[in-house]
Amino acid sequence: QMCIRDRIKADLKILEEKNYRNNFANQFGASFAMVTDLEVKGGTVRIWCDNFDKNHKVAKQWDNAINIVPGAAGSISNKDIDNNIDFIKKSEIFLTQLETPNEVTSYALNRAKETGSVTIFNPAPASDIKESDFKCIDYFTPNETEASFYLDKKVESKTEIEEAAKTFLAKGVKNIVITLGPKGLYFANSDESFFIDVYSLKDKVIDTTGAGDAFNGAFAYALSNNLKIKDALEFSNKVAAISTTKAGAANS
Repeated sequence: QMCIRDRIKADLKILEEKNYRNNFANQFGASFAMVTDLEVKGGTVRIWCDNFDKNHKVAKQWDNAINIVPGAAGSISNKDIDNNIDFIKKSEIFLTQLETPNEVTSYALNRAKETGSVTIFNPAPASDIKESDFKCIDYFTPNETEASFYLDKKVESKTEIEEAAKTFLAKGVKNIVITLGPKGLYFANSDESFFIDVYSLKDKVIDTTGAGDAFNGAFAYALSNNLKIKDALEFSNKVAAISTTKAGAANS
């Protein structure tokens, strides 16, 4: 969505042009499975970046906060999901997040699970999730802040991260991946658990915006190519890290 919004300046009318659709699909390997209301504008994202330490010097590692006006994403309905259920049925991986209405995200997640898709749920931006929906999640990928939101407790130290993962597994999540920014990530399921350090970059970090999106997209790609879980996570970790070496979400 970010990539589309940036390229077409938040105006979906341009999608009426067949040549644009074809060029976009060829460049990004994407397909336009569902374009319904061409009068609806794309979303708007306002990003605050904090890259200064307590001495007001540029920090080596830094964070961002994002305020989202969902636009077209906020207009998706359960009917849209039903009208395109064949597309979901043909999909090996179903990846979703929370920029769409919560009730629609829940409905789509459940329908995807019913069709046999492997489900990846990136809970960003953090908002309410039905307790029953956790049982439909094969891979849950919150960051520390999002994990803390759902458990209503601090998730920062090694012990807190490990305990948080156990709690999500107890809720019914099959696999939990807590992304830790400059500290890498933590993975756990009923059989194994491990930390993976952040990928060491030769280039300096320019902008962390969109790193989570890059991670989840890369993770879905890795799983669809049958990589073993640790290999898939290491690949995704590298992609997310490399994405921070360019400014902006779409460009990275």
